[in-house]
Amino acid sequence: MKSLTNFFVKVAQKYLPDAFLFAIGLTLIAFFMALGLTGKTVIEILSSWGNGLWGLLAFSMQMTLVLITGHAMASSPAIKNTLKAIASVPKTPVQGIMMTAFVAALASWVNWGFGLVVGALLAREVAKRIRGVDYGMLVAAAYSGFVVWHGGISGSIPLAIATKGHIVEKLVGIIPVSRTIFAPFNLIISFTMIVALPILFYFMARKKDNVTQVDPALLEDEVPAAEPAVKTPASRLENSRIVTWILSLLGFAYLVYHFVSKGFDLNLNIVITIFMFVGILLHGRPIAYVRAIEQAIKGAGGIALQFPLYGGIQGIMIGTGLAGIIAQWFISISSPETFPLFTFLSGGIINFFVPSGGGQWAVQGPINIPAGQALGVDPAVVAMSIAYGDQWTNMVQPFWALPLLGIAKLGIRDIMGYCIMTLLASGVIFTLGLLIFT
Repeated sequence: MKSLTNFFVKVAQKYLPDAFLFAIGLTLIAFFMALGLTGKTVIEILSSWGNGLWGLLAFSMQMTLVLITGHAMASSPAIKNTLKAIASVPKTPVQGIMMTAFVAALASWVNWGFGLVVGALLAREVAKRIRGVDYGMLVAAAYSGFVVWHGGISGSIPLAIATKGHIVEKLVGIIPVSRTIFAPFNLIISFTMIVALPILFYFMARKKDNVTQVDPALLEDEVPAAEPAVKTPASRLENSRIVTWILSLLGFAYLVYHFVSKGFDLNLNIVITIFMFVGILLHGRPIAYVRAIEQAIKGAGGIALQFPLYGGIQGIMIGTGLAGIIAQWFISISSPETFPLFTFLSGGIINFFVPSGGGQWAVQGPINIPAGQALGVDPAVVAMSIAYGDQWTNMVQPFWALPLLGIAKLGIRDIMGYCIMTLLASGVIFTLGLLIFT
């Protein structure tokens, strides 16, 4: 385990380029695969790419807001103190890494955006408290918790098929979450993963050589500005807690209405709303929250730069039919017993090029669901197999790591070697789970 981990870490640090270059490489691979496999002309592929460039624009803004509102909320004194209390529990580097992996996985199962933010901020607090901890491995442990998100409460595919009007409703009807998220097979696979992650990092972290020491500058928090000595009407408004209370009351009233009228609908916009209004309330003064947002947004550059490229890649995969060709190939070699496994594997491959869970479902759902029905495979199992593939290769796909890395102030090469180990271990768990429990 130690030798294999060190090998992947050295390879990633030496050969893995910045995440922006990774996105460029995927663009070229998708372009030439489409050219060779789909029969489309260069102009048609170029058109699909260009049309897709801004296909993730709304999602890019959502991801930016997850990052900055989550970071701003966590920079409030109350949340900081809570994270410090959790971070004070482990006493050794190994314990700190194990606890971070476990907490991040549990948080990701509840909600993926919450898990990414909590994991990154907890890693920072652990690094501040435990001397000698490998910061790269610590942040990788925080990101590895994300490997369970699509089997959790915020999983976009199981929530989609439980919603009226989804893309394969005419074939399978409405599939309740009792058959997907809360089905025994998914709970076994997901919580086996949550328990296995700290154990995996225990074997990676114990007696580790060449520990990457954290740069103290990365962990410095901005000192909050004090209220001005000379008060003007403008400064009084900026520092008025009454303004904060009125705005927070409106925000929380809306959240109560949302959950009362729609049930436990914890979608991405609601998570951002929770982060924002909790952050506003906890910072107390409006100007304090403004400054927290200004500090948090510094880590959002990667999202703004790279998400258009991933939109273009998704445009190629969907617009040329390349994703369907990949999915159909795996279907052609499947039997009723192996269909969930091959659906999972094809989902893992397609996820490199269509890293949005909703986008991947739009590609694979209409293809894999009818194929599974023809083989007699439960549509709920097929849907979750796609979801597992989506979350599995996120471990080596920088797309989702960008918000976490923005908070942790690291680059993708700092964590990728460790995440490859998570990919291998989780792949075994997913494979055995699909073969045994479905």
